[in-house]
Amino acid sequence: MQEQEFERLGSAKTIHVDVRMIAATHRDLSAMIRENTFREDLFYRLNVFPIEIPPLRERRQDIPLLVNYFVSKLSRRMRKEIKSIPKQAMELLMNSPWRGNVRELSNFIERAVILSQGDELEVPIAELKASYSRGTSAPASTFQEAERNVIIDALKAASGQISGVGGAATRLGLKRSTLQNKMRRLGISKKDYGR
Repeated sequence: MQEQEFERLGSAKTIHVDVRMIAATHRDLSAMIRENTFREDLFYRLNVFPIEIPPLRERRQDIPLLVNYFVSKLSRRMRKEIKSIPKQAMELLMNSPWRGNVRELSNFIERAVILSQGDELEVPIAELKASYSRGTSAPASTFQEAERNVIIDALKAASGQISGVGGAATRLGLKRSTLQNKMRRLGISKKDYGR
């Protein structure tokens, strides 16, 4: 890194590069250096121009911009035309602590886009209120559980229809076979989403 050159594995030829490296972490690297769990020399090679970004809960003015960006991006991907976000929903989104920062907000908005039927974003307000009144960081305890919940929600919203126009696969932006494989892997059966 320091010399801006490297050698491919198994090669003796040195390749010179002119690149800028960006590294990101949420960990306290100074503390890790003191505990001998992070190499000090690597830290000083990376720490040329540090930029500290405060957590999302400390920059609430960014939340509407991020929500609008995620809604626009995800509704395009899922072929939906979501044009508005209810004011009450946006206020709740802005006042939530977002312990998982931007990633948690993005995942929550994705679930809302999946559940939305019309041109207005259907934010699961009760879930948002319940999640933060309990003091939990997210309604699902694992990634698999979260994925399972999103698929079940999409199947319920599609009245159990897996493929075709308005089907769960289309809502999720997946192929029918991919969705069916995920359903098998996560143990999702008709009793989970049947009406």
